[in-house]
Amino acid sequence: MIRNFQGKAAFVTGAASGIGLAIARALATANMRVMLADIEDNALYAALEDLKGSSADVRAVVCDVSDRASVQRAAEQTFAAFGTIHLLCNNAGVGVGGQFETIAPNDWEWVIAVDLLGIVHGVQSFLPHIKAHGEDAHIVNTASLAGMVCPPGTAPYNASKFGAVALSETLAAELAGSPIGVSVPCTSFVLTRIATSSRNRPPRFGGPLDQSNAQLEALVQAGSDPQMVAQRVMAAVRDNDLYIFTHADMEYRAAVEERFGKILAAFDKAANAKR
Repeated sequence: MIRNFQGKAAFVTGAASGIGLAIARALATANMRVMLADIEDNALYAALEDLKGSSADVRAVVCDVSDRASVQRAAEQTFAAFGTIHLLCNNAGVGVGGQFETIAPNDWEWVIAVDLLGIVHGVQSFLPHIKAHGEDAHIVNTASLAGMVCPPGTAPYNASKFGAVALSETLAAELAGSPIGVSVPCTSFVLTRIATSSRNRPPRFGGPLDQSNAQLEALVQAGSDPQMVAQRVMAAVRDNDLYIFTHADMEYRAAVEERFGKILAAFDKAANAKR
């Protein structure tokens, strides 16, 4: 956990817009030094100029989280700029839709590389440094309610977000008793640009596509303010909360309870089968 943000430094991926930018703005307002990281350079430098208006110490680095070497280079630039890093926010995310059997291999590989391996690359690039300085620190890995329940039509996204939750739970267990906390935000729809995330797809995954998912776009446009999510993240870092749920709607809780109920029922069935 981090009780006092003043003067400490953070690295935030997916920071050019949406949740990442909102988190970066909240951190800067709390007088943290912040390195913005994003694959979309024009939006990244526009976000940098926006945040510089607050007189905060904010920098930017172009970073493709699906590329381990790119994340490692960004980490080195961050260490050079700020020295000690206390807060790592693995937030970058993308999504595609479609029926399970029709989703193209490039789509699967891209979503898993960004949403799941991006967290792996971030943790492995920053955690040794964070452990070495030994001060209070925190890691935030952005997941989704799709990491708790599985809506149809988004299999790669669901798999990656369940993975993000699993990585965060594993990391929290491994870091238990240390000064390093872990949080995993599990949001519903938030007003971000994820519906058009294919605009930033690297060539090795098929290149950018100038298209959006109209149904997803409508849901996203009706989604929550990213600033609300950022404030929940800030509170969770202070309180050392593992799970961050930003949407209290009973339908979401009911869906999670239904899943857990089925799991417990399967355990009961296994127990009864031994009798």
